[in-house]
Amino acid sequence: MSLLPIFLKLAGRSCLVVGAGEVASGKIESLVASGAQVTVVAPWARPEIERLAERGAVTWHPRAFEDRDVLHAAERPFVVIAGTNFAAVNQHVYRLCLAAKILCNAVDDIPHCDFYYGSVVRRGDLQIAISTAGDSPSLAQRLRREIDAQLPQDLGPWLHTIGEIRREVLAAAPSTEERKLLLGRLAGREACSAAECPSRRMALPAAHLVAPPPLAPPVPEFVAQQASVYLVGAGPGDPDLLTVKAARLLASADLLLHDDLVPEPILALVPATAEVVNVGKRCGAASITQEQIHELMLRGAREGRSVLRLKSGDPLLFGRAGEEMDALRAAGVHFEVVPGVTAASAAAAAIPCSLTDRRAASGVHLSTAHHAPGEVVNPEPTRVVYMPGRDLTGIARAWRAAGLPGDYPCVLVSRAGHPDQQVRRTILSLLHVSSPGPAPVLLMGGDVFRAREAGEVETDYLPRLQPAEEPAQEQR
Repeated sequence: MSLLPIFLKLAGRSCLVVGAGEVASGKIESLVASGAQVTVVAPWARPEIERLAERGAVTWHPRAFEDRDVLHAAERPFVVIAGTNFAAVNQHVYRLCLAAKILCNAVDDIPHCDFYYGSVVRRGDLQIAISTAGDSPSLAQRLRREIDAQLPQDLGPWLHTIGEIRREVLAAAPSTEERKLLLGRLAGREACSAAECPSRRMALPAAHLVAPPPLAPPVPEFVAQQASVYLVGAGPGDPDLLTVKAARLLASADLLLHDDLVPEPILALVPATAEVVNVGKRCGAASITQEQIHELMLRGAREGRSVLRLKSGDPLLFGRAGEEMDALRAAGVHFEVVPGVTAASAAAAAIPCSLTDRRAASGVHLSTAHHAPGEVVNPEPTRVVYMPGRDLTGIARAWRAAGLPGDYPCVLVSRAGHPDQQVRRTILSLLHVSSPGPAPVLLMGGDVFRAREAGEVETDYLPRLQPAEEPAQEQR
């Protein structure tokens, strides 16, 4: 069934509801909220409907429905809701409305509805309505709850402020492609009601406008401290594993500086108007220096743009976030860190296995292959090595030197969280001949990865090579 999703203006229009019990109650309240002139016909009414009638929000006729309520009313209703507990009455009302060309909804009776009520998420003037064409109202309600949980609570006031700025731009700027792009950028930015709102200052000069004189006190402290640079975790690669805040910030970015490992499906979430710059470094080769990345962040912040420094995984694990935060602090630029799902979590889920199974491990040791000389490898916790490199010989030798046995379980997870992720199991004595797979790769080891199910083969993804001589243990 093909439906036209529309939002009706009912303010001041006459609407009739037949019934005032549990079935009709929610419909009456929604019509009142929309500003409609609501007439209710029912022999009795729930207490909340009686209270609406007492304060004049609805007109209630305490009697049974009569055909004249539709056909000969002083003001013919624009919309009719048939919400009694009797299907025959509701269907009779629908047939009368059909003949009179009046839109009618017989509640919970799909064949006798000209329209359906959606499950609605509201934030002020923002409304998101979900319809299943009557097939599953429960599904629509579930989706409504999920969307409601993800949307910021302050969207209503934000929308009101953005609307004010948009109307100022429309009133003074000519209709050009430049104005269209400007309004697109505006819809993705944070805004406040202050005269010195960064979004207002961005929009008005670009539209060749003169900002109106301040009508409000100076910008409150929280506005002055609003972040202009965000260090955001992109997670392991699956867009569904982005945090809600990360997804929202991506949708409002003006300048995106991203690592090379951030996949295209995540980059596609930024607005078409945003500037996107790859600042990644792969295999030791750097097309851009760290100092140049700092300069790009600072320049974008000084221009009043919303700058996102997007990092694979979590921004505070094994990256240059520390240096970037120092540069922002030194320049006096306010920033915010948005954590992401680290690749170790996605790799464990790919197996799946608890990294801290209390029967086998009491902690997790996260490291990279580029550790400080002389660092002691702790044999107790589960090991997760980020960026182990293509040659695993050095790591295998170090782990054996630390006293780990040759049958120590190892797992290589390639492109964790991506649709093409791969999991390879092996043991320490064969680690040096194992293929890591496509980057990014995590190497994990520990007793938590031992086979526990009957008949399960531990080394189910051994490399298809003849085992070479095991790396010799270092002399002590």
